[in-house]
Amino acid sequence: MDEVINVSEQTARRWLKERGVKIEDIAELVMYLQASYHENLEMKDCIENVERVISKREVQNAILTGIQLDVLAEKKMLEEPLQKIVEIDESLYGVDEILALSIVNVYGSIGFTNYGYIDKQKPGILKTLNDKSTGKVHTFLDDIVGAIAAAASSRLAHRAKSKK
Repeated sequence: MDEVINVSEQTARRWLKERGVKIEDIAELVMYLQASYHENLEMKDCIENVERVISKREVQNAILTGIQLDVLAEKKMLEEPLQKIVEIDESLYGVDEILALSIVNVYGSIGFTNYGYIDKQKPGILKTLNDKSTGKVHTFLDDIVGAIAAAASSRLAHRAKSKK
């Protein structure tokens, strides 16, 4: 079983990188969400929390599932009408957000507000992932990245609160 977990985590990390998302990109989102709440917040703290979130099996499963669906849509390998829905990131299609919420849910309710906020603001890497002119499909990935940042922010907030 450990071998499967290791392969899942390695693959999730590799696929994120292959799709243009670095751990530091996600950590910058954590900094964006948490800097005003933590006086001495450093990027290394943000990176550490992102790393811990990605080490969770549920998160790896969401990454693998979402990226695979995006890639299949890019290759036009989904059946209609799902192909078009995913390809254009149809506004009433909420399955991408539901998958992302499975990540956010790992660290409690504070993650939901962080996720909602960052999903609307689309700072940093989220703006890049939402650029439809690239020809890439990131219907799931943008929400997954935002959710990882929101979960890492929640983890950071919970740990800071427990130190007080």
